[in-house]
Amino acid sequence: MEKAKKIISIVLLSIASFIVIGFIFLISISPGKIEPFRDKHGRFVAGSIFEKNIIEIGGIQQGLFIRSENSKNPVILYLHGGPGSPELPFIVSNESEERLEKYFTVCYWDQRGAGISYHKNLDVDSLTLERMIEDTREMTKFLRKRFGKEKIYLMGHSWGSYLGIKTIEKYPEYYLAYIGIGQVTDQLKSEILAYDYMYQHAVDIKDEKAINQLKRFNKSAPDFPSEDYLLTTRTRLMNKYGIGIMHKGFSMSTLVKDLLFFDGYSLYEKIKYVEGAALSLKRIFPYVTSDNLFETSTSFAVPVYIVHGKYDYQVSHALAEKYMELIEAPKKQFFTFENSAHSPNLEEQEKFIGIIRQIAKEIESLPAQETTSQTDTHNR
Repeated sequence: MEKAKKIISIVLLSIASFIVIGFIFLISISPGKIEPFRDKHGRFVAGSIFEKNIIEIGGIQQGLFIRSENSKNPVILYLHGGPGSPELPFIVSNESEERLEKYFTVCYWDQRGAGISYHKNLDVDSLTLERMIEDTREMTKFLRKRFGKEKIYLMGHSWGSYLGIKTIEKYPEYYLAYIGIGQVTDQLKSEILAYDYMYQHAVDIKDEKAINQLKRFNKSAPDFPSEDYLLTTRTRLMNKYGIGIMHKGFSMSTLVKDLLFFDGYSLYEKIKYVEGAALSLKRIFPYVTSDNLFETSTSFAVPVYIVHGKYDYQVSHALAEKYMELIEAPKKQFFTFENSAHSPNLEEQEKFIGIIRQIAKEIESLPAQETTSQTDTHNR
């Protein structure tokens, strides 16, 4: 009996020690500070900005990161996807020296209820589309004043592309142009198209497990796509078939690793990230699936650009192309990324940066009167 007690004590002590060591390790990789830019020789880039700020937006404390190699560069407000999934941890882990911040000052804002802008006492009823649009306007106002700019660029990815479209529709006067990455259009139809593609692909390759998983869900059901479907079968199969977050070499474990090793969040903030993502998906995603931009948002007073991965079924590339044909804007242009799915900004970085620079040069060269004329250019 005494020997058994000793063995149990040793096992429990070992488990406790493992937990303590793990906790210390997590703290060590979570300083809550972002690293300054370095050149290829490892030297700090002189005059660069790498800020983490907490400011009051919409009556609550909200967090943001600002990164730039030159504060005089044009300013971009980046609207992350999810909803509720700030993207800087994944952008940092994938970036090279040829980064967007060489040519632009980029604000990565953790939206209401997401990342460091998530609070346990947050009024969940404030997580509405209308409030998020107003938050975007207030964040834009902050950046214009902070950098002395009359107008800035608005860039949105996935859910952020839906929020971006709705924002420029209401407040066009604040923006030089809008850039949508993986542009949301009619998301319910997009989800049905994705379901059909995955089912047919599973049949073609005789993936019986996938077929049985998909059969659990009815694409014609009133609650489609359900939260269960989105977080399980849809995510797994999209990543498996290369039509989700990335076209090649991606797994959910990659996202987990990138978040865990991101210096910009403390350990507590990483926990908040997970909690905020779950809440935002539940409260905000229904706005996306219940709207159809083909019917509600087609006319804009600022130039509109869309960059979209050819293999993207998470947000339909085909629907985004059709949407671009329909919309009216002073200038519009569609760019297809041939080797990407839902994240062309990460999958084909150099091409993405080159296109954004091209857009900025084009906007800067436009005469004032031309911003109200209608042109239609379509690149593939």
